[in-house]
Amino acid sequence: EDIAAEPLITYHPSFTGRTRIDQAFAQRQLEPRIALEAIDSDVIKTYVRLGLGIGIVAEMAMADAREADLVTRPLGQLFGQNVARIAVKRGAYLRDFVYHFATLLSDRLDRDLISKAMTGHIDHYEL
Repeated sequence: EDIAAEPLITYHPSFTGRTRIDQAFAQRQLEPRIALEAIDSDVIKTYVRLGLGIGIVAEMAMADAREADLVTRPLGQLFGQNVARIAVKRGAYLRDFVYHFATLLSDRLDRDLISKAMTGHIDHYEL
């Protein structure tokens, strides 16, 4: 209820995460005050820095040390969690930068887990 009273800056409705935000407000019969809709988290953060409202962005958009000037609060308990997946061709040779990219997405991903998943011999490797 407190968040609904503030001007919000968040993703355009065409983005997956925005649907969960809208549903959370609707379930509580609240009408959010959407001040701005953007297609990029950097745009959202810029407008927050300008004092135009509270930004709602994906958690991974706040992982950079350059965001230390912004105060963050996890909102998964209100809006749910979104899942990101990495798709690679089974058995393909992966270069080091692919493994590095995967570790940037989740600290639980490492070369061993990715290699095992690519063999197809693991029943469940979703993190």
